Amino acid sequence: MSPSLSLALLQVVDRQAPAEFWPWFVATLVKLVALFTIYMIVVAYTTLAERKVSAWMQDRYGPNRVGPRGLFQPLADGLKNIMKEETLPPYANKVLFMLAPAMAFIPAMILWAVIPFAAPWASPWGRIEMQLAPLPIGLLFVIAFSSLGVYGIVLAGWSSNNKYALLGGLRSSAQMVSYEISMGMSLIPVLLVAGNVTLNEIVNQQASLHLWNVLTLGVGFFLYTVSAFAETNRLPFDLPEAESELITGYHTEYSAMKFSLFFIAEYANMLTQSAMIATLFFGGWDIPFMRADNVGAVSFPLVLLSFAIMFAKTLFFLFFFIWIRWTLPRFRYDQLMSIGWKVLLPIALAYIVIVAGTLLALDAAGLKRDFVYGAILFAVNAVLAVVMFRILDRGRIVSPAYGRLDPQELARLRSVSRARTHLTVSAGD
Repeated sequence: MSPSLSLALLQVVDRQAPAEFWPWFVATLVKLVALFTIYMIVVAYTTLAERKVSAWMQDRYGPNRVGPRGLFQPLADGLKNIMKEETLPPYANKVLFMLAPAMAFIPAMILWAVIPFAAPWASPWGRIEMQLAPLPIGLLFVIAFSSLGVYGIVLAGWSSNNKYALLGGLRSSAQMVSYEISMGMSLIPVLLVAGNVTLNEIVNQQASLHLWNVLTLGVGFFLYTVSAFAETNRLPFDLPEAESELITGYHTEYSAMKFSLFFIAEYANMLTQSAMIATLFFGGWDIPFMRADNVGAVSFPLVLLSFAIMFAKTLFFLFFFIWIRWTLPRFRYDQLMSIGWKVLLPIALAYIVIVAGTLLALDAAGLKRDFVYGAILFAVNAVLAVVMFRILDRGRIVSPAYGRLDPQELARLRSVSRARTHLTVSAGD
């Protein structure tokens, strides 16, 4: 082997090896600043996107006065909230009242530390992961920290010393705790298929099957997405706010930037959950029809391409959150809790058993984890989806119009009501 060829091979190996401390430290600082900047800009402009998309769906103009096409509207809103007067209820717990908005926002932002937003970079100084913290337990970290957001909301309701805020906080805690269980259960099939809790490995596993998890684990995707809507308090699960019943729920007593921080936390959670859905079920940053990005670090142009793919998928699911917000009505609170405990949780438990049994049978048959393996999982999930939506539901279990009253009893009560109305009209004549 010639010396030049040996040197070239050595450079390739060095690029795949982890970077030394100082290149790693500088790269981490750059990623931290860039990711935080992009994250906050996207969160700010998601508020504008919500108003624009709602205007488009309702055939009207959205914000269009501040800047070209209203692009400076988030800046004007931020300036307005900064300049507004900060109020503090006289009987509130001042410390917790001030800390609660930050406690609602911080967990959503921390989760981005482990979400891979691009393929690893084969830099001249070694392999650099496109994550702030490439933890080997990334998915467990997400599950643990995503459950902390409820504390900010509960403490906001309790510390306000307001009955409406307290009821909103209690509603939110019951809702989020209930749907956290279904969310965690929906991720177990993903772990069973991937055999790993590292988010990068989950992305690579989807590439090895040549099928995204939304196809091979479609029921799990449905369960996770519904739970994500409930966790972010978005319609049709925005019962903690419930303007018609609880004024504005847990942030009734808040004003100025503390008030707006709750909405920033909501949109931050939307962004985080959109990135999680893209990573767990839609291949994440994986470049389609290419295997080079799944066997090691790649060149910088491919890093940029993988980042663009991940960014596009995340923006699509942000639009999906907004789309559902302006399409579906709000559930009643008893329906919301019944769906979480009586529908999603039993389905998630049964789905874990079915997926585990299917994987055990396929592995016992000696099938390699390739396209055929994924195609069989897709067929199983297609059958389960038909059973779940066509046979079990029939518009009664999940439908927001469903009531507990028996149809025959409802018909009897309506006939009694008509008879009473007829008697009243006859007496008046």
